Amino acid sequence: MSTKKYKSLQEFYPFYLSEHQNTTSRVLHFIGTALVVISLIGGILFHDLRFLIAIPFLGYGFAWVGHFFFEKNKPATFQYPAYSLASDFMLFWDLLNGKQSFKVK
Repeated sequence: MSTKKYKSLQEFYPFYLSEHQNTTSRVLHFIGTALVVISLIGGILFHDLRFLIAIPFLGYGFAWVGHFFFEKNKPATFQYPAYSLASDFMLFWDLLNGKQSFKVK
């Protein structure tokens, strides 16, 4: 875990990427974030609170499995919850549009 104090998301994101080097972990993060988006949309469309209650379990569940079993590091969300959440969506978008690869070289 970094002891550096990040002052901006732009400064934090490279650190976030360095903590997400494992292909399986990236896939799990991608799936979890996709399910969060789908669950949010489902909750709004169907006016069903259960979709919204599922969001933290879906997002954190997949991500933490990736960290604890594949990355073998502590999730950045414990120290930087807002930057980490924003970075999850940034990585999701970067993976979706090909700016980042699932397999880190």
